[in-house]
Amino acid sequence: MKDIYLDISFSSAEKVGIEHGFTEAELAKLSKTIEENHHILLNERKNKKYGFYDLYKDIHTIKKVEHTAEKFLSKGYKNFVVLGIGGSALGIIALNTALNPPFYNLLPQNIRKGHPKLFVMDNIDPDTFSQMLSICPIEETLFNAISKSGETAETMCQLMIVLDMIEKTVGKDKVKEHLVLTTSPKIENAPKSLFHPIVEKYELTQFDIPLNVGGRFSVFSPVGLFPSAILGFNIQEMLEGCEKMDELCLNPNLELNPAYQFSAIHYLLDKNKGKKVSVMMPYSDKLKDIADWYRQLWAESLGKKYDLNGNIVYSGQTPIKALGVTDQHSQIQLYREGPNDKIINIIKVNNFDNILKIPNILSEISELDYLRDKTMNALLAAELIGTRDALVLSQRPVITIEIDEVREYTVAQLMYMLEVATAMAGKLYGVNAFDQPGVEEGKRIARELMRKIQV
Repeated sequence: MKDIYLDISFSSAEKVGIEHGFTEAELAKLSKTIEENHHILLNERKNKKYGFYDLYKDIHTIKKVEHTAEKFLSKGYKNFVVLGIGGSALGIIALNTALNPPFYNLLPQNIRKGHPKLFVMDNIDPDTFSQMLSICPIEETLFNAISKSGETAETMCQLMIVLDMIEKTVGKDKVKEHLVLTTSPKIENAPKSLFHPIVEKYELTQFDIPLNVGGRFSVFSPVGLFPSAILGFNIQEMLEGCEKMDELCLNPNLELNPAYQFSAIHYLLDKNKGKKVSVMMPYSDKLKDIADWYRQLWAESLGKKYDLNGNIVYSGQTPIKALGVTDQHSQIQLYREGPNDKIINIIKVNNFDNILKIPNILSEISELDYLRDKTMNALLAAELIGTRDALVLSQRPVITIEIDEVREYTVAQLMYMLEVATAMAGKLYGVNAFDQPGVEEGKRIARELMRKIQV
């Protein structure tokens, strides 16, 4: 299995000019800082300050995930519904889009190999949620509610509605057959989850999110692994991808560490060249939701008012998702001729599952000669190179992330790499990449408003 590859050359000063690209001297200077931060991160990992690094090593949890998924799959559920928002939802959405066929839910159950349809309820739009309930009969559905604290208002709202329906439909004693909760572990002297009394009341299966793992870093915990097992993904191959990328990321040498290269280039171009926007643009429909997952990871981790010393810094880049070639026809005009404040990350896939030939027809239209007898694959590849080269001509820096094929091994590598890159970027910016204080005030205001509503 081939590993993913990072090409940073098209974001260099040699390619896009010294005003917009990094120089070797800048990179060499930063590499010393990265090596220092690497050892700090290693020490903090050893002291279990951050748990996301080692999730793939938790054999006990992985076996529980696989065994529990097998048990629930034997019941023949037609639908699997995830109740969660943010980091509790974006990871499995990204994995499902990447690893399942397009239009997965429309496929007959035999083509889905007996695995259920997937519905991820990552919002509280009442119309969407009502429609899901109308097409997912309780008797045919397994629900998985995910919240580390249980205090997520949106998820708890969803859970209360679903729990009431399950109890009224199949009875209190059978709630455990239709509901699994994923939350923080119930241990002494640790923060309690509002999910804990629900687990006890209905004797539910509970999966634990380690206390040192935040939501946006939780895709390789049961948050992402249990839904992945229900959908039939190759969990072992995912773990192998994590292990391989972890091996690469243990190298303090910037030239050999793709995660550190990613964070270094973004940091340098932000601080020295004014690149305040990070665009993630996969040339594969399967990877479009990886870009969505990346948006939360990069934005919530690095967008901070204060640094670690309490100084006001207003750090962070704005991440944007795009899709090649679709957004060549919507966003590239801005990226080439608008403000030169962006770094564009192109994800290139070398081998697709299908090769689609363009037929030799319409010979009377000579303008189509360049397409006849070629493949759609070749056109996609040419469009990627054309867009990259056009961006570089406009002095817009580009990073290319190259993937041989989209499968569990490579997708896990990509996501693990971006997690490690985010951790290192936090160190470079001097901010806490693992909290999100800016989110809490809006939640507090919403709770107060709800308390004042008279029923």
